[in-house]
Amino acid sequence: MGITHRHIEVFRAVMQSGSVTGAAGLLHTSQPTVSRELARLEQVLGFSLFDRVRGRLQPTARALALHDEVTRSFQGLERVMATAHGLREFAGGQLAVACVPAFAQTLLPGACRRLRAMHASASVAITPQESPMLEEWLSAQRFDLGLTEQDSPPPGTQGEPLLAADEVCVLPVGHPLLAQPALRPEDFRDQAFISLSPSDPYRRELDAVFEAQGIPRRLAIETQSAASVCSLVREGLGVAIVNPLSALDYRGRGVVLRRFSVSIPFRITLVRPDYRPSSPLADDFVAALHEEAGVFRQNLAQALDSPL
Repeated sequence: MGITHRHIEVFRAVMQSGSVTGAAGLLHTSQPTVSRELARLEQVLGFSLFDRVRGRLQPTARALALHDEVTRSFQGLERVMATAHGLREFAGGQLAVACVPAFAQTLLPGACRRLRAMHASASVAITPQESPMLEEWLSAQRFDLGLTEQDSPPPGTQGEPLLAADEVCVLPVGHPLLAQPALRPEDFRDQAFISLSPSDPYRRELDAVFEAQGIPRRLAIETQSAASVCSLVREGLGVAIVNPLSALDYRGRGVVLRRFSVSIPFRITLVRPDYRPSSPLADDFVAALHEEAGVFRQNLAQALDSPL
């Protein structure tokens, strides 16, 4: 007969409590059972583990050496259990998310708040990146989730629509064009216009709309990000047309939104890698993103229907 895990449990309990009675209490069993298992262990080992001194058990040098090894083994088991518990509760785990920079300061903060409400110990690492490097990273399976403005997911990934809306007009408080609920291209004739850089795809699409209708704008300032555009509009330096996420983020901070009569689609695709192991945490974050997208749609409709 070899050593069983039960033998080790009994030995450890006796060492911890210092008596058969104490060990029986720790193991929720009877004293005779503890005595019997301890005797069997000594028989299998071929040496005594305890000296009986005035009715008490005194561990031998061999018992002390064996207990050191048993303690290390149980500490390893406890670490395994703690790791398993952490995986169940998402403690210590980190979700890696890559996205277009604008999403890191608009859509993702609310989604992270929702995730933390479900899993207080969960952590999220957000890495902003512009296309096409963003799509290359997602194809390389470097992230658990990605958010892009591309309709088609990059190779090696799967995509699902998260949000679809149109670009919107942003104007400073008190601007005369705010008297209109929706703005047409001709309303921007000779207006100081704040624009994204010429390489931006939305900039190119907007330029094509105005060029097709022969409407000149005064391109006052060019900048790289929609957030920068909104900040410049807030300072009264011009008007602009930007993505609805950034526009809504600046609403109530010196910027007012209006519809644009020409549809310039703005879409967000949620991307998941094909070859990176998924997790319940990623699934919950996807649910949080969809909830946050639903709230955004409601807030955007309210902002566009509000006179201020």
